[in-house]
This record gives sequence, structure tokens and C-alpha cells, in this order.
Amino acid sequence: MIIKNEEGVKPILIEGSEQAFIQPLITRFDGAPNFELRKFTIKPGGRIPAHLHPEIEHVQYVLKGRYRVKIGEEIHDVKPGDAILIPPNTVHYYENSGDEDAVFLCIIPRREYSTIML
Repeated sequence: MIIKNEEGVKPILIEGSEQAFIQPLITRFDGAPNFELRKFTIKPGGRIPAHLHPEIEHVQYVLKGRYRVKIGEEIHDVKPGDAILIPPNTVHYYENSGDEDAVFLCIIPRREYSTIML
């Protein structure tokens, strides 16, 4: 068993992003056998550019803020309480044009995967 507090996990700037950060809360390095939990924060005016992960699906849960996410050909404005499924090999991006941080949790399968930036 492991318990971590987000305050002990340094936010890391996401490569290629603008003012978007990831905190790996529980990962394979903590001994998680099946999944990993990450927290993302996108500052106002920030964005994560279009990319895809061929090998994995992932689910997300919006905690704070409102932001835009494009999944495949559809653009969605999401808010706290929304849950999102991004299938494998699906292009997606995020933009926060609001005036507060956008924060969401992301759960992925615990296995090696690639990120292809577009």
C-alpha cells in the first residue's frame, strides 16, 4: 500500500505544452500493478497540443475549471464533474481560455506507451 499527497509530487511542465503541468501521483514506480493516476493542471491561456497514444486508452475526470478538449473530430467544452474517455490512437488536445486553472485526473493502463505529437 502507498499513500501520497499531491503536495509531495512536484508538477512537471509537459513537453511541447504552454503552461500545462503533470503530477504523477501513483505510477508503476510506486508498484501499481494495473494503472497509473496523474493530475494535470493547465493554467489560464495554457494548452496541450494535439497528440495521440496508439497503444492506450485513458480516462479523465475534471476537478476544476472549464476548458476545451478536442477528441478525434469533436470539440467539447468540459467542466467539473465531467468524465472523459479517450480511445487508443485518437488525436486529442486541450486549451484553457478561462481565467482559472483547469485541473483533471487522468488514469492510464500501466504499460509502456508512446506519445505522438502532431
